Amino acid sequence: MRAWHALRRAVASSSSSSSSSSSSSSFPADRKPRRRAWETSLSPLERVRRLLPPEEAAAVERGAAAAAPQPPQARPEKEEEEEEVPVFAPRQALAGAAGPRSGPFRAGELALAEVPRKNNWTLKVLCRLAAEAVLSSPGGLLPHRDIIGQLPGQMLRTSAGKRLLLRRPSLDEYVLLMPRGATIAYPKDVSALLMMMDIHPGDIVLETGSGSGAMSLFLSRAVGPKGRVLSYEIREDHHNLAKKNYRHWRSAWDIGHTDEWPDNVEFILKDISTAAADLKSVTLDAVVLDMLNPQCALPVVHPSLKQGGVCAVYLANITQVIDLLARIRSCKLPFLCERIIEVTHRSWSVLPANLKHNKSSQMVGTRENIEEPPQNEYEEIHIQDEAVLKESEYNGSVSDAAETNHSVPYIARPSHWQEAHSAFLTKLRKFRPLLS
Repeated sequence: MRAWHALRRAVASSSSSSSSSSSSSSFPADRKPRRRAWETSLSPLERVRRLLPPEEAAAVERGAAAAAPQPPQARPEKEEEEEEVPVFAPRQALAGAAGPRSGPFRAGELALAEVPRKNNWTLKVLCRLAAEAVLSSPGGLLPHRDIIGQLPGQMLRTSAGKRLLLRRPSLDEYVLLMPRGATIAYPKDVSALLMMMDIHPGDIVLETGSGSGAMSLFLSRAVGPKGRVLSYEIREDHHNLAKKNYRHWRSAWDIGHTDEWPDNVEFILKDISTAAADLKSVTLDAVVLDMLNPQCALPVVHPSLKQGGVCAVYLANITQVIDLLARIRSCKLPFLCERIIEVTHRSWSVLPANLKHNKSSQMVGTRENIEEPPQNEYEEIHIQDEAVLKESEYNGSVSDAAETNHSVPYIARPSHWQEAHSAFLTKLRKFRPLLS
């Protein structure tokens, strides 16, 4: 028994000594426990390095050192001055080039005045600025000298105290307001025709039927300074009017912009059916036909049109499309009809409702009335946008609570008046027939 107790005491003493040694190893002199390697916070690169063989781990460390961002080093003052030039030069160049486009009106430019009328009408007046001229509108008179020197987008007052908004017209607005002899190609149709023909800067395009020059202006901008537009017209009055409208727009553009409008349209007073000899030495990238009988021009223009080129035809009704395709089939002309589309736009009116006692009481519609210019010179050319308000007996002012909470509902509906003009655009592509 005594031997047994002695053995137990010996075992206890040995275990206590081992525990003290282990505790001393786990808790060093600073009495803080040591953390194992897997308990420390390691970066992903360090974890990967510990899993790789030594030689691969060294390669990883060298790659990380090369990819690490280097601290900025002092550079000579001369190098710093040389590097500052390309940083600030483009900004200075852009600032200098943006002047005339956003600059004030000048004499000889085209200005578009928007005159607010009753019932949300807007009257648009196009005029060419001259120091001695006067802008006449239903809202009163405004001398051109009061417009010259003003920035576009400003409100001016007429002699009668009415407000006018002055700005530069866009190309589609100029086309709709300029004097016209024949029916113009409307901007909505011209944009689709340009996409059909896939015109690029530098292309050579043939146009038959100059009309009032609307299509010529859009083609001129599409082909750019290195391109060329050949515009044929059989009527002398249309030929002269197209040249005049093109010249007026180009001269006004050159006054108000840094870059010049390209002089790339050649107006030719000639029947296209007799122009086969003139086109022998010309390779056309695209052709647009805007004439009464386009099938008469196809035998003349197709030899000069490049293989795979597109001939876009602007027609007023579907029966003309049928006659065109019948002529292509009977004459066995090398054209494939790819598309026949009718471009339509649907105008919408979205305006706040007139409320009284939280009940909507106003229906809103819009109507546009495009007036034909009665005079040859466009001293005053008008286009009206009329908003027609149909009010019930409950019409009143918007309630104060609705205004405070910004809870005025809007009424959205198709406009009371829709644009009635329509045209059929036919896309013909030239192909190479198989040899028999």
